[in-house]
Amino acid sequence: MEQTKDSYLTVEGNAEAIFKEKSSKFLCYAFHVESEEEIVSHLERLRKQYYDATHHCYAWRLGPFGERFRANDDGEPSSTAGKPILGQMLSREVTNCLIVVVRYFGGTKLGVPGLIAAYKESAAAALDASEVVERTVDTRIRVEFSYVVMNDVMRIIKEEQPVVESQTFDNLCSIMLAVRNSKADVVLGRLRKVEGAIVEIVE
Repeated sequence: MEQTKDSYLTVEGNAEAIFKEKSSKFLCYAFHVESEEEIVSHLERLRKQYYDATHHCYAWRLGPFGERFRANDDGEPSSTAGKPILGQMLSREVTNCLIVVVRYFGGTKLGVPGLIAAYKESAAAALDASEVVERTVDTRIRVEFSYVVMNDVMRIIKEEQPVVESQTFDNLCSIMLAVRNSKADVVLGRLRKVEGAIVEIVE
């Protein structure tokens, strides 16, 4: 899937899978997340649920371009767990995603290469079980206008097809739009030409 600078891939909802290697069992989870608070709550829940597991290793990426990320080995040898998990997200270009791999040690040591391979496969299994979707990076625009020019505003909305997030029609009308970044300049330009309309970008 070709990605432009105003779209990104993420997982839809949550998914889980199981991976086994030399009597060790790996429970693999992928979550769609929008904030570090969500990440913390998923991790706390899994730690409570699998309190007797040997390790809870994870990695996450946040932001349309994965600008914030973290990987955690949770006691496994350095870079044998978190990094391979993060690597799967990077290679598949998914963000706003948390992958947690809960390991129950089976008594046979896997060694460093074996651990790296096992966590990589576990993360891949979680992503394989997930539905990966494309989302757009949007600019949010508020338009305020009088009833008189409503037809002009609505024609632009019909032709450019932004997402209408909310609207109120009264003596003074107000519409909140979400527009793909690549189309934002065109939509802003057209709306600003409508006489008496107040157009502003909302952070």
